[in-house]
Amino acid sequence: MSSVEKLLAARWARRRFLTVTGAAAGLALATGLPVAATPADQRIRGYPFTLGIASGDPLPDGVVIWTRLAPEPLEPFGGMEYGKKVPVRWEVAEDEAFRRVVRRGTAFALSEYAHTVHVDVRGLRPSAEYFYRFMAGSDISPVGRTKTAPALGAAISNLNFAFVSCQHRVVGYYTAYQHMVQEDLDVVFHLGDYIYEGGDQGTLGRGHFPARTLATLDDFRLRLAQYKTDPDLQAAHAAFPWIVTLDDHEVLSNWVSKYSFYYPQESFEQFLVRRANAFRAYWEHMPLRLAQLPQGPDMPLYRRFAFGDLAEFNVLDTRQYRDDQLYNDGTAPPDALTRDPARQMIGAQQEQWLFDGLRKSGATWNVLAQQVFFSQLDLDPNDAGERYVMDAWDGYEAQRNRIVDFFHDRNIANPVVLTGDVHANNACEIKKNFDDSDSATVGVELVGTSISSSGDGADTDPGRDALASQLPHIKYYNVQRGYVRCEVTPEQWRTDFKVVPYVSRPGAPIRTDATLVTENGRPGLELG
Repeated sequence: MSSVEKLLAARWARRRFLTVTGAAAGLALATGLPVAATPADQRIRGYPFTLGIASGDPLPDGVVIWTRLAPEPLEPFGGMEYGKKVPVRWEVAEDEAFRRVVRRGTAFALSEYAHTVHVDVRGLRPSAEYFYRFMAGSDISPVGRTKTAPALGAAISNLNFAFVSCQHRVVGYYTAYQHMVQEDLDVVFHLGDYIYEGGDQGTLGRGHFPARTLATLDDFRLRLAQYKTDPDLQAAHAAFPWIVTLDDHEVLSNWVSKYSFYYPQESFEQFLVRRANAFRAYWEHMPLRLAQLPQGPDMPLYRRFAFGDLAEFNVLDTRQYRDDQLYNDGTAPPDALTRDPARQMIGAQQEQWLFDGLRKSGATWNVLAQQVFFSQLDLDPNDAGERYVMDAWDGYEAQRNRIVDFFHDRNIANPVVLTGDVHANNACEIKKNFDDSDSATVGVELVGTSISSSGDGADTDPGRDALASQLPHIKYYNVQRGYVRCEVTPEQWRTDFKVVPYVSRPGAPIRTDATLVTENGRPGLELG
């Protein structure tokens, strides 16, 4: 066993199914799984599944399952030989003992894609739980659990999911994931900042590798592999299907379109090469379909998921298509530039795609899963001049207003916006006119805190608490780390903000800091 594998095996204790390497191998032996001979030139030196397994993008009839062969994950090519093509067998079963296998096949792990494997498994039943695993030679991966989406238009009584973001490994442990895997969830949404791109080392012994700001394809592959060695993150991937979208730190802090604020000396062409490298490595390491495979610096990431007649999720991309931030990416008062109708956060094509989907939706709840703060956030509400963050939707006010107006004018059923990015929990009422607290509430925004980014945080923050108290559309605020759990029924949307008191050391307990409820047909938030 490598040192990484020993660490993972020691901590992969799963609640409902086996993920310890030795146990998985024992299970395979007990069920009579055939072990095919592997040609000598295809044998792998060391256990190849050190980065775990994952599933994602569930549909009524299928799901993507993922793994990567990397016996030495922090070496170039993961310790694999470049040019080596390795057959990887996979199985999907109705039971964790794999006695009722429903789908199986062989995929090839290619060095061109860092020996990652993406299998788009189809022909599955809707709303069904499945287990999956991979085999390379005589080695067997951990076992994962996944679940398909309900049938299109089916009457659904409930949906349980969590959303997360911002997992800066240098400043904290991923303790929140230890607690999340104990939940009974249908799906998890990751809203961005899966990795951080800098070379910082921190003080916890969780420093970044390589110790430099990422630029090359090898850099991004190594960083993603390093993050994926975390056993708590691996356990969370193994427990549930994930739906992912990226924000800025998967590429470079506060990047937009062709612009990079922190490397002003870098030309547009140079930045697009960096972006292409980041996108390629991101796709390789996520349970994404071939449809999301980047073409150079472009990755078609926005997409839509329906969960029966209950909820439809529009997963947005607020980075690739937006105009340059104003005023050097800082804060500024609203003016003719921030309110310019031509300014785009998501681009005209994605906006039209969003409106077309909302117009056709028959779901009870219509959701935008996206990255940055959507509601108005005046950082100095006592100052007549006002001050807004240019990286958030406040810097793209006209497009936000078009979306809010669409919610209102088209009578879209129960709009809900899910947000990450800001390392704080917020619950906001979306107003028809944010400058008028008496204007109609058209939906709600739920902002989730980080998994670890910004360190321990605090239960209260006098400055931000005072700010929130002066903004009547913000109904809840907290700056601890954690995740957000949502229970959705035809009658109501219940949101539990789950927080841990610290991430600077392992073992933190978790608690529900607040519960807020939105009733069907009554936009707004009430304490549960």
